[in-house]
Amino acid sequence: MTELANKYKTYRMLSLFRTIVYTEDPANVEYVFETNFANYSKGLYLHEILSDYMGDGIFAVDGDKWMHQRKASSSQFSTKVLRDFSSEIFKTNGLKLAGIIHQAANCSKSIDIQLKKSDFISRLIETRETDPKYLRDMVFNFIAAGKDTTTSALSWFMQASNLTKEALSKMQYLHAALNETLRLYPAVPMIARGCFSDDTWPDGHSVRKGELVIIQPYSMGRMKFIWGDDAEEFRPERWLDGNGYFKEESPFKFIAFNAGPRICLGRDYSYLQMKIFSAVLFSNYIFNLTHETKVVNYKTMITLEIDGGLHVHAFPRV
Repeated sequence: MTELANKYKTYRMLSLFRTIVYTEDPANVEYVFETNFANYSKGLYLHEILSDYMGDGIFAVDGDKWMHQRKASSSQFSTKVLRDFSSEIFKTNGLKLAGIIHQAANCSKSIDIQLKKSDFISRLIETRETDPKYLRDMVFNFIAAGKDTTTSALSWFMQASNLTKEALSKMQYLHAALNETLRLYPAVPMIARGCFSDDTWPDGHSVRKGELVIIQPYSMGRMKFIWGDDAEEFRPERWLDGNGYFKEESPFKFIAFNAGPRICLGRDYSYLQMKIFSAVLFSNYIFNLTHETKVVNYKTMITLEIDGGLHVHAFPRV
């Protein structure tokens, strides 16, 4: 799909059962994700595909169910109690992981680096929602999002970067390096929406009712018309200004955390977890690939995972 995207910013693929419209144009992405948000959502077709895995959780529903879960979850993600609690949990788990790696390093063992908040669950229960299946689906969606997306991003980060201790101590650069990883290896490689009524996009393409719209963060991260001629290079410096401070990009250009009304509620927590884990691990260990000549491939699921895991040897820094 990336090869096609290099030739056409927007294109349509036909099949016997459904027409799919793909776009990598940030103007179209903004239009679909925000400007005309009401016309593009999951719909019955996508819900049927996702419901076996996510039930009626926030990532699989529209309308009132989505709005209820969004409001209930948003109020909890914004609390200082949850922020402080999460920070301590991330630190504790980071140290536990460092202990496991320490044991493996002492035994010269290769390890696969591709790796619940009851307080959050109890707070959701307090919203007076009594349907146990509905609550289960809500909680599972957030657990799955936090676990799968964060661990896959950390794995790609280790594969793609070779950061020094000095660089890791500068959190501005660390943030840039993590964003660069997510640009090239977004946790969710494709985002699908259903079109509810005939429409015309900013680039002039027409989209018909019932067609499936696919936005591809993976391909967008490699587009030269978006990121420049070095789009396929891992270069964290592109996220820093002239003074070395991190600079944001448009959420419709960098859509690793979705955008518009459905933008990821746990984005800040994901950054917090990745920064803590990265700082703990990379400041204490040097990681080398177990099979340095092996090509690292991905397997496309709902999240972008390294096929077969990422096996490394850890060596304590001295």
